[in-house]
Amino acid sequence: MITIRCKECRKELTSTSKIQFCGCPNQMSIVDNKIGAKDLDEVVMVNSQKSNSKNSVLTSEDVAWHEQRRKRKVRKLNFEIK
Repeated sequence: MITIRCKECRKELTSTSKIQFCGCPNQMSIVDNKIGAKDLDEVVMVNSQKSNSKNSVLTSEDVAWHEQRRKRKVRKLNFEIK
């Protein structure tokens, strides 16, 4: 659930499944988690609900192994060409 406020008309909108507009010339709109306006600098996010759903298949040990592997340096081999 997201709540935003228009700086021009000071109207607050809360996200729902229906599209909502503030009605001023900036035409701020919100539907679900999408925000739109002619000038987004005139929009303030009052409240946002960030969902942290980790649907990871890897375990913590697997993630640690991948991080260590990512930090390894590549060894360059020098071949003598005749």
